[in-house]
Amino acid sequence: MVQGVQILSSVAPKEQTELFTDGALQFLAALHRTFESTRKSLLDARDEAQRRFDSGVPMDFPAETASIRAEPSWHCVPPAPGLEDRRIEITGPTDRKMVINALNSGAKTFMADFEDSSAPTFANLVTGQINLRDAIRRQIDFESNGKAYKLSEKPAVLIVRPRGWHLDEPRLTVDNAPMSGSLFDFALYFYHNAHELVKRGSGPYFYLPKMEHYLEARLWNDVFLFAQSYIGLPHNTIRGTVLIETLPAAFQMEEILFELRNHSSGLNCGRWDYIFSFIKKRRADRSAVLPDRKDVTMTVGFMDAYVRLLIQTCHKRKVAAMGGMSAQIPIKDDPKANEVAMDKVRADKLREVLAGHDGTWIAHPLIEQIARPVFDANMLGPNQYHVRREEVRVAAADLLNTTVPGKITEAGVRENVATALAYTAAWIGGNGCIPLNYLMEDAATAEITRVQLWQWVKYSARMDSGQPVTVEFVDALIKELAPGVRKLAPGIKEADLAVAVEYLKGQVRQQWASDFLTSDLMPYLAIADGVPVKWQKAGL
Repeated sequence: MVQGVQILSSVAPKEQTELFTDGALQFLAALHRTFESTRKSLLDARDEAQRRFDSGVPMDFPAETASIRAEPSWHCVPPAPGLEDRRIEITGPTDRKMVINALNSGAKTFMADFEDSSAPTFANLVTGQINLRDAIRRQIDFESNGKAYKLSEKPAVLIVRPRGWHLDEPRLTVDNAPMSGSLFDFALYFYHNAHELVKRGSGPYFYLPKMEHYLEARLWNDVFLFAQSYIGLPHNTIRGTVLIETLPAAFQMEEILFELRNHSSGLNCGRWDYIFSFIKKRRADRSAVLPDRKDVTMTVGFMDAYVRLLIQTCHKRKVAAMGGMSAQIPIKDDPKANEVAMDKVRADKLREVLAGHDGTWIAHPLIEQIARPVFDANMLGPNQYHVRREEVRVAAADLLNTTVPGKITEAGVRENVATALAYTAAWIGGNGCIPLNYLMEDAATAEITRVQLWQWVKYSARMDSGQPVTVEFVDALIKELAPGVRKLAPGIKEADLAVAVEYLKGQVRQQWASDFLTSDLMPYLAIADGVPVKWQKAGL
């Protein structure tokens, strides 16, 4: 073991010794010792910003960076090998079968996800890293139940999404402090694979989630510079695509690109987390109450403004403006319902490509056959950087526009309760991505259900029937719907569902909804992994 570094999990996947070499642990420790104090100070700055928002200080574009936004001459670096054409990106967790199927899906790139679609049990994190290592070296083929899974000759380009800055990794400590989950995920992938990726004509590419300030992008850029120097890789080899999925980040898109300009591969409309953030950051604003989740579409005022500004910003700086996720998955047992769902996917992808997006996200390999023809027919080159959208003018008021057609319905409340319960229970059980009602639900979509229930109760919002959404009403729905959750999402354990029930009841009673359910629930994973009591609630 490396001095000052401890692996605290008693759950030791057999691959652990392959991953945690002395060199890898020394790299993890070096990152922690160099950057942890900055990470902590930036998280404190988030809390201070939230206090300002709660007091009524409106969000706006930062005055101190006006010169960056006004300067037309700076651009980001050209696309790295394999990132010139990203018209279809598939996303999903890092289990072995998913990795092979996603890489073989026909999509241009695969975002292997350690964040919203993965429950970060230690086994999931370790085996996920091994699966990616094996995929890069084309050693991932395996058989299961008589079926062979084999990597194709031309798989998708691999992009990895580490966890967000807010999450700690309690199973690994450095100098008696938990490691950053972001740096843990990044470091293991980068250390073991960066040179191999470059040798094979690609590179270490990342998706960077949930940032709230351009200084958080600066921290990532500093990490990239440090990491490249540490292993002897030329600077500017790494590429990072930033998900604009928080409301504060929407006001700082140009600044975020500027900070990462020598490592940037663009921005992405992380639509579901963005809705979640819109509610959370405006939690003290009664006028920001939103209707049913299904009514908060990409065409409503604040979402449309965010999309237009993102495309304009990216193309002004000559990088990709990626579209968002279609959560629909194929409906195999109902052709008519499936056609209706796939028509929604086509319409969504057509909206994106006509707006100027350079690519889009899908959650299921079969959706590639729906999305690709739409982009192929309307995006003849590898991207649309030439679509400048110079006519776009987005003011702060547009990004804060709460005019959203729609209603709060009992059906919407019931759906939120069922989804929140099912996803929370599944996550505690180690599954971070579950199909519900032919939608692929992950942490981002579950977060919307959680904070909407809190918001509706907080402000006694009325359903279209006139009945207010109260704690008692939500409690009654939880009691009614909980017994059916295990049928809705098979594999959920009764004990995990019991935790989910108590968690959701507690959430709707809080003055302010918690920042992240993943932070709240991480101790359950730590306990299951055998982490000592001292570290089970690290970071909370």
